[in-house]
Amino acid sequence: MDFQAGILQDGSPMESLEKQLICPICLEMFSKPVVILPCQHNLCRKCANDVFQAANPYWQNRGSLISGGRFRCPSCRHEVLLDRHGVYGLQRNLLVENIIDIYKQECSSRPLKKGEHPMCKEHEDERINIYCVTCEVPTCSMCKVFGAHKDCEVAPLETVFQGQKTELNNCISMLVAGNDRIQTIISQLEDSCQSTEENSEAAKRELCARFDALAALLEEKKAELLQRISQEQADKTAFIQSLICQYKEQLEKSSRLVETAIQAAEETGGAAFLMVRPPDLPPPRWIVEASKGGRLEKIEQGYESMDAFSVSLDHLTQAIHALDFDPADEDEEYFDGEEEEVEE
Repeated sequence: MDFQAGILQDGSPMESLEKQLICPICLEMFSKPVVILPCQHNLCRKCANDVFQAANPYWQNRGSLISGGRFRCPSCRHEVLLDRHGVYGLQRNLLVENIIDIYKQECSSRPLKKGEHPMCKEHEDERINIYCVTCEVPTCSMCKVFGAHKDCEVAPLETVFQGQKTELNNCISMLVAGNDRIQTIISQLEDSCQSTEENSEAAKRELCARFDALAALLEEKKAELLQRISQEQADKTAFIQSLICQYKEQLEKSSRLVETAIQAAEETGGAAFLMVRPPDLPPPRWIVEASKGGRLEKIEQGYESMDAFSVSLDHLTQAIHALDFDPADEDEEYFDGEEEEVEE
């Protein structure tokens, strides 16, 4: 606790020191023993015990079988973990207790000044020492005897003070316990949010992996079908090229025969005419040899068509459009159906 900072503030040093010695629970000066929390903040042990009991309603006493507990510091919300001794296991702050003793000795040695105790506005020389229960305001004895509260019900100021102070402390303890429960819910919600994000990322990764595998399978199947088309193309083009070569050879032979026939036709003499011919082929065989081109192999109509390699993907397109996330029970029925098919 930084006492020097409080002493150097505006006001008298004793007033600044008193502000540093106020318990954040009861709002009064620390009552001994004073316990120091792990976060270095101080509490009256009674206030600390009230907060601890409110946060741990099932923790009974030092002899309880329940081991330890926890509560949050009302000043900084730091979580304080306790052992089986509860608040009694916290270390006492002897320095603060000694300062409180010195402060009280100093205050007792100072003469009371006028104005330090609230005075009645109606009777300036009378101190406010009673509480009007009817009007719910503090007042003085003269107001009860002769003044505005003579017909009202009154009670000792100290009794009302202690009662309301106890009620306030109980409310503070309830608020602190409620804040702890809210903080627990917030932590649970934050954990749920983080878990949701992590599970979503895992689901995305799994979905991408499955679609990547499906795409790889489609690419593999496409390559296989393309290879089949390419093979069919190579076979057909090779066959057609072989036919082209055969027909070119036949055309070349036929052209030579035509030239020979023209030469023979130009001869006027019989001997010369008969000598103009291909070796070992008499004139009637020329025509036969020239007509062999019509007996070569031909391709059928539509031979160049590739319609047999058309693929219908409508059913796959419909299946892809129908893809969705299946509930767990549907997955089980699907797997059961697969097992039955395997058994069959």
